[in-house]
Amino acid sequence: MSFLGTVFLNVILPILILLLIGAVLQRKFNFDLKALSNLITYCFMPAAVFINIYETEVDIHILFEIIGYLIIFSLCLMLVSFLIAKFLKLDKGESGIFKNSVVLMNSGNYGIPVSQLIFQANPLGISIQIIVLVFQNIITYTYGLYNLISATKSGLDVLRALLVLPIIHAMILGGIFNAFKIGIPEFIWTPIDQLANAFIAIALILLGAQLAKIQFKTLFNKMIIVSSLGRLIIGPSIALILIYLMGIDGVVAQSLFIGSSFPTSRNSATLALEYDVYPDNAAQTVLMTTVLSSITVTFVVYLSAILFV
Repeated sequence: MSFLGTVFLNVILPILILLLIGAVLQRKFNFDLKALSNLITYCFMPAAVFINIYETEVDIHILFEIIGYLIIFSLCLMLVSFLIAKFLKLDKGESGIFKNSVVLMNSGNYGIPVSQLIFQANPLGISIQIIVLVFQNIITYTYGLYNLISATKSGLDVLRALLVLPIIHAMILGGIFNAFKIGIPEFIWTPIDQLANAFIAIALILLGAQLAKIQFKTLFNKMIIVSSLGRLIIGPSIALILIYLMGIDGVVAQSLFIGSSFPTSRNSATLALEYDVYPDNAAQTVLMTTVLSSITVTFVVYLSAILFV
């Protein structure tokens, strides 16, 4: 139990403090969140992704193992969320929001900072989370988008949205530079490294600022409660079963298990707001799962350290 407390104090509490700082600053100064989000998406996050991929050696067998796991895991979440939505008799819009809330995880400005804190001494764990992040972005702008606007968005539009994501370019460049052992001059490396180091704090402060703008209308909305259970309990449970069935172990298993426990992606709320599909429910689910994740993610990190040593 003391180790569980240590995990909370050393991993989760620092995140909560930065979230709180972001929320307080947002209440006082009312930041332009769109501008801050663009700064992270087009500047800080690509730098962090590039450096982690550049500095890490990922065996091709492990890479295919991770991709195979992610495909099966996502399909399982899609199926489970579809069946639950049918059981709850949600209408088309509510069903789309619900399915997105279970399948889409905040692997970016929540997941990567958590992984960087946990795997400080092992860059492989962080690189795995980056692969999860890229995969989640692909799912978001295909499956997630389809759930909300399948009648109005073309396949070409979805592909275009994916191709302009800076993290895709950063991951490709990092992989190329890593594979061919291309050296980077110090005057270029230094600013990239400084941007990457700033990512954790800025990303979590932004998330806190975003959460400060969300307001609970009810704590007992059936869909929000079930969404939270699906994302924070069912998701990691499915991940754990798959990890054992696929024979994954070590740091890879630990990183994938932890990566399955993160709260609902803020992108699910952003898409819902953009296309006016139950935006309040989507935003409240993001807030609810983020708050509750302080407990559930702590437990998953603790459990992963016991199961995958």
